[in-house]
Amino acid sequence: VQLVESGGGLVQSGGPLRLSCAASERNGSIISMGWYRHAPVKERELVAEITVGGSANYADCVRGRFTISRDNAMKTVFLQTNKLKSEDTAVYYCNAKGRTVVNVEGASVDWDSWGQGTQVTVSS
Repeated sequence: VQLVESGGGLVQSGGPLRLSCAASERNGSIISMGWYRHAPVKERELVAEITVGGSANYADCVRGRFTISRDNAMKTVFLQTNKLKSEDTAVYYCNAKGRTVVNVEGASVDWDSWGQGTQVTVSS
């Protein structure tokens, strides 16, 4: 599946920003979509994820400030960020996890896809 993010940019501390991720060219079923971020000298970390059933999971550092949502077709996922802090500065990556059935017996393979990333910079 191809993932294309949009909505990153420069925002002042305390401000909001809305990220979008559109999924296309799917071969199989998406199980969940989420957002990860990678800041300099830090490891990539999960920010939030949402399942096809609508269950959401958040990192402790963003819970209460960020909200993940998706459309019913699981083609687009959004991340509404509020009360941004300087430590939220990072490249944000969209991720999709899915499964594809590969034969008539029902055998399947799980896969992971990533977007190209979008920069979010929070100025203090």
